[in-house]
Amino acid sequence: MAGDERWLDDVSDLEHDDVHAVLHLIDQVTDADGVRPLDEHALLHIRRGGDVGARHLLEWNRSTSDEPAQLVGYLHLDSTDEVAGPVAELAVHPEFRRHGIGRNLVQAIIDQSSDGQMRLWAHGESTASAHLAGSMGFTSTRVLWQMRRSLSAALPRLVLPDGVRIRAFNPGHDDDAWVAVNARAFENHPDQGRWTIDDLRLRMREPWFDPTGFLLAVTGAGADEQIVAFHWTKVHGSNDHGHGHGHAQLGEVFVVGVDPEWQRKSLGRSLTVAGLAHLRSRGLDQAMLYVDARNTNAIKVYESLGFARWDTDVLFTRVPS
Repeated sequence: MAGDERWLDDVSDLEHDDVHAVLHLIDQVTDADGVRPLDEHALLHIRRGGDVGARHLLEWNRSTSDEPAQLVGYLHLDSTDEVAGPVAELAVHPEFRRHGIGRNLVQAIIDQSSDGQMRLWAHGESTASAHLAGSMGFTSTRVLWQMRRSLSAALPRLVLPDGVRIRAFNPGHDDDAWVAVNARAFENHPDQGRWTIDDLRLRMREPWFDPTGFLLAVTGAGADEQIVAFHWTKVHGSNDHGHGHGHAQLGEVFVVGVDPEWQRKSLGRSLTVAGLAHLRSRGLDQAMLYVDARNTNAIKVYESLGFARWDTDVLFTRVPS
């Protein structure tokens, strides 16, 4: 590494070539670690742009003056939550770790913060991430479990309340009604409950979007039809970014929501079973989901459906003394 030239770019918008470099780095990190270093929200806005309040820190390295620069570190900063504070995620090239790149990226955003308050997601149980966070004044404040189950194992029988049927989401027809029921279902959720039509349609433009795997539980018919619950499934794998990485495709229980008036009728469980059956019909072997480690009721439901803890994501928070 001696003699290498290294520099940091801090931008609010990524150029086309920078987007390609960031996505390539994320793929390299994913291949090395088995988990993506950034969540879906950050990846959406890297690929699509339009993330108001976002910043991108890119650390470049060049060994000789006649070589092209290589992206060795990236940090995505979302500053839109004025209450909880900015939140960051980062990726460091596997061959350039233990050279202070992650620390340099995090320190850069701390130095430029008005009060030093910051949140940092670490995806996967990484002792290196925990050490970095702890050494820079961060403490663990939230834990998400990733749970998985085999789709080869038997699924429970699907049981629905009288008058409820399941159909696929109809793009352009169900958009407004779904946003409304999503807001009711996640009224107390800090992120999911604030989704707008634009948030929905942004994801509908993603290559993984498949309306046949976006399942709605409805009552009534015609003008009297109502969405009472939903299960939006997702498939990760060879079609990510439009090219393959040799990964087996993996199904996800992306979002399950139930209108408050229809809760306590086991609709969430029933929609989960229906979604798992859909993912299995796609020829997938595994399904995964994320759940807050404190949500013991949801964990018990998922465990009853054959899911087991697979990995952990940790949110670290830095509050100045």
